[in-house]
Amino acid sequence: MRMKKRKFSRAVSLFLAAALLFSVAGCAGSSGEKTAKSDSPAASGGEKIVNIGVTDALRTLNPLLQDGGELNKYATGLLFLPLVELDSNLKFQGQLAESVTTGDNLTFTVKLRDNAVWSDGKPVTADDVIFTVLRLTNKTVGNTYMAGYSKLVGFSADGFSPDGAESVGGLIKVDDHTVKFVAKEKIALPTFENSYLRYLMVLPKHILGSVPVDKLANNDFFNKPSVVSGPFTLVDFDKDHYISYQANKKYFLGAPKIDKLNIKIVQGSQLYAGLKSGEIDFVQQTTGVIPQEDYQNIQSLENVKATLEQPLTNELVFINNKSVPNAKVRQAILYAINREQLVSDLLKGSGEVVDGFLSSYGPYYDSSIKPAKYDPEKAKALVKEAGWDSSKELNFLVNSGDTTLVQAGSVIAASLAQVGIKVKITTVDFNSLFAKVQAGDFDLYAIQYTIAPIDPSADMQWLVGTGNYLGYSNKEIDSLLAKTQQTKDDAEFKKIYSRVDTIMQQDVPLFSAYVVRSLGACSKRLVNAEPHLYGTFLNVEKWEIKQ
Repeated sequence: MRMKKRKFSRAVSLFLAAALLFSVAGCAGSSGEKTAKSDSPAASGGEKIVNIGVTDALRTLNPLLQDGGELNKYATGLLFLPLVELDSNLKFQGQLAESVTTGDNLTFTVKLRDNAVWSDGKPVTADDVIFTVLRLTNKTVGNTYMAGYSKLVGFSADGFSPDGAESVGGLIKVDDHTVKFVAKEKIALPTFENSYLRYLMVLPKHILGSVPVDKLANNDFFNKPSVVSGPFTLVDFDKDHYISYQANKKYFLGAPKIDKLNIKIVQGSQLYAGLKSGEIDFVQQTTGVIPQEDYQNIQSLENVKATLEQPLTNELVFINNKSVPNAKVRQAILYAINREQLVSDLLKGSGEVVDGFLSSYGPYYDSSIKPAKYDPEKAKALVKEAGWDSSKELNFLVNSGDTTLVQAGSVIAASLAQVGIKVKITTVDFNSLFAKVQAGDFDLYAIQYTIAPIDPSADMQWLVGTGNYLGYSNKEIDSLLAKTQQTKDDAEFKKIYSRVDTIMQQDVPLFSAYVVRSLGACSKRLVNAEPHLYGTFLNVEKWEIKQ
């Protein structure tokens, strides 16, 4: 859930969730088979089967235990629809919700679709929505990633609902198909939809309402749900290897045209071979990370249509401001690195260079902010002017699982050495990296981080707002990010975010090494399907295999 504790998105993202929730209590699928039961697109009997390749292990299919992980979200969303979803044009589309409106950024009215029904024919109601929120935020269930609900009336400072509560002031049932969410403080509509409603996968109260709260996290219902609202029902899963679905013939938006869908959890290095052989039909950019070295090979496959997405995933380099307190030295680090060359050589041109947070893929990008140019002589002058001790060695933590980043880290270290900043690269696994960052045991570190382009404020607040891991503080940043929740005007949003990016260019508490254009792929046998960073599965019921 994209709440107070933020997700570091896929491609090593979900910085918090990936590190903290590898063993979520809950769905623990079958342990017998290790591969999906049907691998071919057309199995015996003429069944239409689609295989999706992903590179992230599943942690849960229980909507009450969601932590914001991309695979968790989409795999669960095939069973239990969220209220809204983003499409490929970064527009919110209703799933269970027909509309979401606010007049004051304090009260949000969510109108459900009149035709939304569960697979047993019962309508999806306001009672289901309220029930789900109150169970999601119940302290006994124990999902600490729901801290954002602290902004709603009646919820604690930690985001929990009152013990045993079946109603709360921040959730008002208007009628069977309408719920009002009431906030204590203003929340911008894009933030409300993106951070709350995209991750609120509604559960059937008429099925689970009688289940004791302390039995919900591990309930057998989530191993094979008897009632769903989404396009598929669950057949079987092994959280480290596969998830198998079959079509929900009673899906209220229309029965899927394919009979079965398998999610196959593989190594990134296996995606090319799987696409080439036809064992994998589809790879979506945020759940299946294709290695950079395989881009050209996949783009050359005759049986596959490859989609190179807009630049979004940011390779951010974070600087411990206690280790490097002088902004001039941090600026020198920025000028010392030939970032255009990193894009050209390591990404083969599949990326871009920006300063700050926002890439060109998004409504608030300001093209007038020109990235700092590679200028080693200026970097040397800044280092000298700051009186930096060139004998001091900075420890640069790099995730060993990201081969492109390891190469980039080596180039960055060599570049800094040339301007008088000594850096030692330490490659560590992701869990170890996170533990060191939490403990403040770093000078620099780098991770891939995807900032939602329609709602960047919460990510910015997490990364550079007061209380961040970098020891960085700027009252103007805090004030600007608070203002994002007061406005409804896109021009004002852009003005605020442009100022934030400008301050980042000046203060350099962190910087973008490059922004990646990620690759997705789809078998040419599969029609009405196209991989995108957002909205890929909005029309999954219309996917079809050519005969």
